[in-house]
Amino acid sequence: MKRLSVVIAIPVLVMSTFDVFAGDPTAAEYGVVLNLSGRQRMLSQKMAKEALLVASGIDATENRTQLAKTMRLFEKTLAGLRDGSSEMGLPATQNKRIVKQLDKVRALYEELQSLLSTTADGGTPTDADLTVLAEKNLPLLKQMNKAVKMYERASKGSLGGDKAMAVVINMAGRQRMLTQKMSKEALLVYLGINADENRLNVRETGSLFDRALKGLLDGDSDLELAGTKEPEIRNQLKTVKGLWQGFKPIVARASDPDTKPSESDMQKLGAENLPLLREMNKAVKMYEALAKG
Repeated sequence: MKRLSVVIAIPVLVMSTFDVFAGDPTAAEYGVVLNLSGRQRMLSQKMAKEALLVASGIDATENRTQLAKTMRLFEKTLAGLRDGSSEMGLPATQNKRIVKQLDKVRALYEELQSLLSTTADGGTPTDADLTVLAEKNLPLLKQMNKAVKMYERASKGSLGGDKAMAVVINMAGRQRMLTQKMSKEALLVYLGINADENRLNVRETGSLFDRALKGLLDGDSDLELAGTKEPEIRNQLKTVKGLWQGFKPIVARASDPDTKPSESDMQKLGAENLPLLREMNKAVKMYEALAKG
């Protein structure tokens, strides 16, 4: 867990709710901000995964199309978080520290934008491109996660009076990111990009996803999760759990130093990672609706 914690467990800055937004944000606004800023973490990994699927020759045409869509969504959401978007239900962020943090995310994204655009437009990443992608997408994730934690800290106590709700929305949102992160890491192992390191990474990411899913269902004090008794949310999390049980063996093979993931593994990964993501996203939406009251 030590290596993964560098990416995920980012220190937070203490600030008042008033500092972050102009005016007094509603619980609904906070729910949207936490959801969409958390989704940015997932999109950073989804873009990398889609480029790696292209490089692997797996549904290359479809994954180029999806990569272009993911890039547009990441760019639109980043602009909305910074400057506001009535369409997305996002208030503009006024605090200069968070604006600076979002600008840092923008700069890191721009370092990858040309490579990703070339891939989306019909190119195939070279080995050198893949090495750059593997190295630079993690700082993008790390800095976006820092922005999420800043928003989370500011929103505690304002989501329907439930201080734990911000943590739950963040953790559930992080699960979406982990579906894409472990897919990306498995593909890096398959392509032989920093294979030993990524075997460890995919094992750690899979373990973190597994533990958080259990915590969202039944509680985990170390993760500050109390579990949920909401029947609809529990049923949705059980749907995610069922999909995870089918996906887990791919992660296990990718993390095994004695087993090289096969092309059929990667074909299955390409087909099954998105249903896992979609069903986890439904759970996030349920938590967001609960926060709105």
